[in-house]
This record gives sequence, structure tokens and C-alpha cells, in this order.
Amino acid sequence: MLPATLPLLLEPAELEQWLGTEGLLVVAVTKPEGYAQQHVPGAVHLDYSKLVSAQPPVLGLVPSDAQLSQVFSALGMTGRSHVVAYDDEGGAKAARLLWTLDVIGHPRYSLLDGGWRAWLAGGHSTSSTAPDITPSDYRVRQRGDAMADKAYILAHLHDPTVALLDARTPAEYRGTDKRALRGGHIPGAVNLEWNQALDAHNAMRLKPLAELRAQLSALGVTPDKEVITYCQTHHRSSHSYIVLTALGYPRIKGYPGAWSEWGNSSDAPVEQ
Repeated sequence: MLPATLPLLLEPAELEQWLGTEGLLVVAVTKPEGYAQQHVPGAVHLDYSKLVSAQPPVLGLVPSDAQLSQVFSALGMTGRSHVVAYDDEGGAKAARLLWTLDVIGHPRYSLLDGGWRAWLAGGHSTSSTAPDITPSDYRVRQRGDAMADKAYILAHLHDPTVALLDARTPAEYRGTDKRALRGGHIPGAVNLEWNQALDAHNAMRLKPLAELRAQLSALGVTPDKEVITYCQTHHRSSHSYIVLTALGYPRIKGYPGAWSEWGNSSDAPVEQ
């Protein structure tokens, strides 16, 4: 039997001891061909594209309740499932899944720290067999507590109790790498590229939390503020959202339209 709670950041060795336990749902948000070759035993596969929708030029939006209900039901997820997500790209895709669970009010989830790279580095068992899935009847009723939209950000642009964390590259932040009609960043936002939270010398696990806390505090991103994370499509910034959650920040939101919306909106101010 699973314990009442599992840590948000789950070590590969911890996950391996719980594999096969009722109520555990391991989700691989990886490339289909990679999953077919090797995955965590018992893990189900989820194509990242099913976690996002688009209204071009705006990308990275949250799918409808009906669409997400279908996606999670196909995984066999129930209200009692503890979801452990991992990917093979540093954790951002897995984090987008976990942020989505926050949006819909599903509280039981963990990130496999280091993902597939850490799993292999630890010499843990792998499988090439996809498990049999019994579809469930998961009903999504989005709460929206974990989301910020453009109107919300516009209303809080000059609010000293709100911090905007831009998880894109420094070039995107400055506007020299332009991926929308306009380049730059949301006024007042500070920049910490999402992958700066990862330790390349420790199989892409998160850096020590104390180090991450100090990095964020130096930028003025402190736990007394509400923090809104964004990137281009809230893919990379979903990882920043989970980092902040791991650090115990009490008020965090993700901006799903992100720069694909803001940078293409004539009524949204831009800084460079």
C-alpha cells in the first residue's frame, strides 16, 4: 500500500520500491519511439501534445475539461491515483503534466527527480512492454487556481506583491531572439532560464534547494510574493513552477498563453 503522501521530488530508488503498488500511476511524457524501446516498468505513455491546445498564434493553452477528461481516463487515472511523471528532456514536459494536475485540483503527484536520465544512471530496471490499461472515468472540473491569464497579469503589472519569473533564454528575454511579433519580456519580469535549476553533474536532478532559493531571492522572487511563471508556451516555465512548489512558495501561477500570446498582443506592454 502506498503511503498517504509521497515527496514531490521522488528519487529513482524511492520510486522503484513502490512500482506495482495499487494507486501508483507512473507516466512517461517521452518520445513514443524511446518509450517503446525502454521505460520505467509499468509506466504508461503520454504524448505531450495531448496536454496542450492552440489558438494560433497562441500556443500552450490548457485543453478543455472534456479533452483532459478523455486523456486522463485513457491513462486509467482515478481521483486516488498518485501520479509520478518523468520525461527524457530535463523534466519540463513532465512538469507541464504536474502543473495541469494542479490546475484541475488533483493533489497527488510527484516528479521523478532527474527523470529518465537519473533512472538509467542509477542502474534501475527497465521494460519494453507497455502495461495493459483499464480506462477509467476521470471527470475534470478545472479550478484555475494555478493559472494566470493576460488580463490577470495586466491588472497586476505594478503590484509589488507579485513577481513575474521569465524562464526563457536570456536572448529571448532581451528580445534578440524574437519568437513572436514582438521581442522582449513582460514589464518587471526577471529572468532565470529554467534549466539553470538543473545539475548536469547529478543526472539532471534539481540543484540543492538552498542554492535554488538563494538564486531566486537574489532576483527578488521571494516566498512572500505571488509568483507567475512564463516562457514561450508554458512548457519550460512549468518546470520553474514545480521548482517553486518544491521550495514551498505558497502562491504560484503559470501563464499558459505565455509569450506566444503576450508577444503577439498589441495591447500588452513590452520591455527589452
